Amino acid sequence: MFARLLKAAIGTGLAAAVLLAGGQSFAGADRVGSAAMGDVTSVPYGWVDFCQRYKGECDGQRAMPRDVELTPKALKEIERINRWVNANVEAVSDTDHWGVVDQWDYPSDGKGDCEDYALLKRKLLAEQGFPIQALLMTVVKDQNNEGHAVLTVHTDHGDFVLDNLSDEVKGWKQTGYRFVKRQSQSDPNTWIAFAQPTSAPVYVSR
Repeated sequence: MFARLLKAAIGTGLAAAVLLAGGQSFAGADRVGSAAMGDVTSVPYGWVDFCQRYKGECDGQRAMPRDVELTPKALKEIERINRWVNANVEAVSDTDHWGVVDQWDYPSDGKGDCEDYALLKRKLLAEQGFPIQALLMTVVKDQNNEGHAVLTVHTDHGDFVLDNLSDEVKGWKQTGYRFVKRQSQSDPNTWIAFAQPTSAPVYVSR
């Protein structure tokens, strides 16, 4: 099932890659800005557990930070993958899916919750050539003060958020979330708190 998901996602990108020519404007991109980051903080248990099961995806990845050059073509591909994953993964809680409160995993059976959507988007974007240092798992608190996970794409136009609850790729300030912490650009196993700290959720959901 997972192999079919990956093949379909990448296959549908062939046409999307040439839909926009350079020079086309994209509204709001220059006004997004980047979130201010604070100190090194605790690593979410879900990420630690994920890395124990997918060691090759977490080991030896220290690298110089890189940003995505947000050309119209790149933005189109980011939007495509966000929509595709949202449409092809069924939302299921970890309790119903795995019988545990919080488990980060790839949605290999086509089901998952927020962090699983984000992990798949991260993987697909990396496979399309986007620098992994700019694809950052991120923990936030939503409007109900509940833990939630999204993928932040760090670009030369600011930080954009890919969310399983929205098909629209939004600037981080447009989400309405309170940002807690995210991966370091130089090491995915180091997590950085946002400069205006908010208490971390016990686990993420939805």
